[in-house]
Formats: sequence, structure tokens, C-alpha cells
Amino acid sequence: MGHSRTRFAAIEEAPRLFRNLFLVGAGVLALSACQKGPVRPPCPEGKVCLQYGNTTEPATLDPHLSTGVWEDRIQGDLFVGLTQSAADGSTIPGVAERWDVSADGLVWTFHLRDSYWSDGRPLTAEDFVYSLRRVLDPKTASEYASILFLLKNAKAVNKGEAPPEALGVRALDPRTLQITVEHPAPYLPELAKHHVLYPVPRHVTEPNGERWARPGVMVSNGPYRLTEWRLGDYVKVVRNPRYWDAAKLCVDEINYYPTNDAISAERRIARGELDVNTDIKSNRIAYLRKEMPGYVRVHTYLGVAYLAFNNNPKTGFPPFRDRRVRQALAMSIDRDFITKQLFRGGQESAATFVPPGVANYRPVKPPFWFDWPLERRQAEARKLLAEAGYGPDRPLKFEIKHRNTPDPMLFMPAVQADWKAIGVQVSLAQQETQIAYADYRARAFQVADAAWIADYNDATSFLDLQRSWYGPQNYGDYDNPAYDALMAKADLEPDADRRAEYMAQAEHMMLEDAPVAPVYFYVNKNLVNPRVTGWADNLVDHHRTRWLCVAKAPRTR
Repeated sequence: MGHSRTRFAAIEEAPRLFRNLFLVGAGVLALSACQKGPVRPPCPEGKVCLQYGNTTEPATLDPHLSTGVWEDRIQGDLFVGLTQSAADGSTIPGVAERWDVSADGLVWTFHLRDSYWSDGRPLTAEDFVYSLRRVLDPKTASEYASILFLLKNAKAVNKGEAPPEALGVRALDPRTLQITVEHPAPYLPELAKHHVLYPVPRHVTEPNGERWARPGVMVSNGPYRLTEWRLGDYVKVVRNPRYWDAAKLCVDEINYYPTNDAISAERRIARGELDVNTDIKSNRIAYLRKEMPGYVRVHTYLGVAYLAFNNNPKTGFPPFRDRRVRQALAMSIDRDFITKQLFRGGQESAATFVPPGVANYRPVKPPFWFDWPLERRQAEARKLLAEAGYGPDRPLKFEIKHRNTPDPMLFMPAVQADWKAIGVQVSLAQQETQIAYADYRARAFQVADAAWIADYNDATSFLDLQRSWYGPQNYGDYDNPAYDALMAKADLEPDADRRAEYMAQAEHMMLEDAPVAPVYFYVNKNLVNPRVTGWADNLVDHHRTRWLCVAKAPRTR
């Protein structure tokens, strides 16, 4: 493609906790590598057990505090919200058997089924009222609180400007929950299955504080309950007999393992030690399809990988306050090389921030430079950098902080080489995923390698990230009043087509400002032993264990 690419990674030392986790995990993998035949924990006689590779150690199992899909996979087995995901990822009733919405779209009424916590206490509408207030309580410090700002008075409650009782949530009776929203939100049933809307048990959370989400203490309402959590090794959950559909569950126990090393996870799948692993190195997909027929599951995903430029007024990187610098960096990335030659896994180069396939949206006009040949884009990038005062005598220098998961480790050196080609000096700092995202939220980075997976199937799940008030997940602190105004206009627009048009205008404006540089659109990539049945590939990559079963005899290689 006209320029060479080199690989470089500077690995920063992790905090002591995660460093210890790495050592424990490495020991487990080393031991398993020395064993002959599959090494699986014993499964009780007559029971069905699932061994689940889950990429990363969870930071928490409190659904109101977690932020990662690796945590959501476990929580989605422990809890059920008002709605839930079917096997194909679609939204179906959960604790709410049905719901109604007022003619103006502002008042939703959810009718709850007869259900119980895992300790036998009835689950009521008051549990949902308490839980939503808990998320928005400033003392909870939920990083996902802003996702609930569509609820009446939610923003004021979260800022401490209104009491919790002002929140637009009421229990009309033990089985009827009423939610009032600030503006029409037809996607509310889709949002209601998100982990931040899961109910939590007040009778356990309040007396136990942060300890409530630990084994021996946690009480949940989903198909499974938490029994063990050995840091760096596994999380174990077992069937919850008080779940309303417990009789229909096939799997009795699940062990979730952190599997940061995708190659080691492949070997464990091949030996029959793991039944599922939730990531694959993209450039190994073709090989694995040949070597392990029937195991590779790849599907379109509502997700985008992007680079965020830290423009925080206090802690940001001063050169990124110049839009010309951000544009130069965004336009000079060879996305087609990354997706078609490095990955070869079905990913698409990202011209926009919102992925294709999002419901009730439309294609957005990409940035002016997107269809230019790479050479023209790089020439324009050098020109923009020169106008901003950077060149051979004064090169732009900064660091990219990136995750240690398979694909970022593969494409980060390519981005580094692309930016070197326009005279920019870039170093790479690899970090464990949880640590990297903690730094992004704390604005402890210059350029962040980030990704966003839809919390619900609507464009706002992506575009809200760039609202000035959105909080920790607006990593670059983009602040454009015109963008905010267009998004607010979309919120209040009842007509679906006009709403989509306002959001498209906002997205195009944001892309021209370049607070982020979209790189590629995701596919979900799972290795699944064919003896696991009920697995349905889907847009949101939800595969709740309640829909799965496992043949009794392990399949080994």
C-alpha cells in the first residue's frame, strides 16, 4: 500500500491486583498446557456444566457499577430486568410480562409477573423503584447513570439537585411499575434489558455495602445464583431454583474464566477444556475454520472501534484542541489495510460512528475525505499539521494507550505506522482492558484505543457518548453546543424519520469535528463447541445460558 508497517508495544506495569491476576492466570494456563487430555472441573453426577471463556476478569458483579460486556455476560445469567434478550438477541418480556405506553409516549406502565429473589423473598415494583434511584444516587457513582437521563428528573437527581423521590418512577402496587420519561423513547423496552436497569435487593445491598455482590452474600433474581469467585481463575454460578422458569433450564452450572490470551483459549477449546470462548484473533479465523470445523461463529455486531483524542480542558493534550490536528490523524489511517489484510474477519472500515444495521436510522454522509485515496489523505494530513505548526523540525509526539485484547494488539502498530508516514511520532502503551478503560474514564491518556458496543439498538446508544454532559464515557470530552442542540431536538421529535435526520446531522457534524476517529465496525467472534446447542448468532452478541444446553460427553481433539 505504499508504506511499510512495524510493530512496537511498550507495556506499562499494572497495579498490584491485576499483576497478581496475570500471574495466577499464567500459572493456570501453564499447568493446563502440561496436562494430557481435557482438564475440566468435576461436574456433579446427573448435572450439565458449561465451561465459558470470558476474555477478561470482571471488576465487579454489581450491575449498577459494571461497564464491560465481559461483566454483562455473567450478570445476564444472574439477573433479569423488566425485559430480556431472547436466544436471537431480540427483546422479550422479562420480569415484566407486558407493558403499556400513553398516547404521548411519556408514561410507561410495566405489569410484573410473580417472581422471587434467590433467597425466597418476593420481587416487587418497589425493588425496581429502589434500584433506579440507587443508580442515579450521586453516592453510588454509577458510570452508567447518564443512560437513564431520559427518565423524568433523572439528571437533577444524579446531580443532587432533586431528591430521589422526584425521579419519574413509581410503584402503583406490588406488581405494577410506572415509568415517566422526559421525552418519547420508543426504545425503552430495548433499554430495559440493560444491566444498569436490573433490580438489586435492597435488603441485601444496604446492610452489606459493596460486599453484597460477593459469593455467599449476593442475592439475584435470574436463572442462576453466584456461588464462587476466585480472582484470576473463575466465577461459578449455579441454577437458581426460585427462578420462574427454572424447570426449563438445561445447564446447571457455569464457570466463567478470564481468557486474555486468545491462542491459549483456542487450545483449551480444542482440548475440550472450554466449551465457549468469546473472542478470536481476527487473522486466525480462516485457519480455525479449517482446523476446527463447526466451531467458529462470526456475525455482524452493533459495535465500533475508534480512537479518542483527549481534549479535556484541564488534563487533555493541548495539540488536540486544534481541529486540524484531529482531522489529520483521523484521515491518515489506512482502514482498508486493517480490515482486509490484517483482520480478514468480516470487519468493515468505519466511515461513521454509528454502525450499519442500527434500527430506525439511515446512512450518514461521511467526512469529506473518506473516499479519497490514501496518498491524497496523507498529503492533506501533512498540510493540516503544517498549518497547525507541526512538521519535520517540530514533530507531533504522543502516546496511544491500548487494550491488550487480540485485535487492538494487531492493528495498533498499523495505526502507529500510518501516523509515522505523516511525520507523527507515536509510542504504544499496552494495558489490561479494565485498567485501560479506568484510565480513559479518568482522562489519563492522550489517545485512547476504545470500542463501543450498543447498549440498546438505537443510534442514541452511540451518539449520546459525544454529548457534552454525558460524563466518564465521553472520553475525549467533546463539547459542541450545536451537536447537543441537534441531539436534544431529536429527543423531542415524535416522527421517526425526522428524528433520524436530526441525529444524522449531529453525527456528520461530530465526524467533521473529529473528537474521535472511527476505525472499523465490529463483528462478534466466538468459538463454540458444536456440542453446545441453542447458540444463535445475533447483532447484540447476547447468548444467555438459559437458552443453551451441552451434550454430556466432552468433544476432544
